[in-house]
Amino acid sequence: MFNLDDANRKTKEVLDGMLKNYSDVAKGLQAIATENTDYSRKVFQDFTAHMERLMGVRNIESALELQTGYAKSSYEGFVAQSTRLGELYTDLGKTVTKPFEAAVVQSTALVKRSA
Repeated sequence: MFNLDDANRKTKEVLDGMLKNYSDVAKGLQAIATENTDYSRKVFQDFTAHMERLMGVRNIESALELQTGYAKSSYEGFVAQSTRLGELYTDLGKTVTKPFEAAVVQSTALVKRSA
């Protein structure tokens, strides 16, 4: 027989889980946006400082040395930032799929039992 109290309790549990998950997803998206904003600001500041130093150079050798150092540090910063964003997106993916894990486990168990 259908128990209305059990159904209400289960519905409340599901809704609470969904709200918590939405909150966690929003936090993950906010972390990604903050990370991108901070990185963009840093890149702009580094570029501006580099251009100021480059304008003060008096010979081509110094300019090439300065430009090489800037290119190397920019590349290293980009790789580090890409790694960091990859980690944030991976965490976000795990957060998004977390509510479905239990359902997949239950479905798999039901399929195995019926086979």
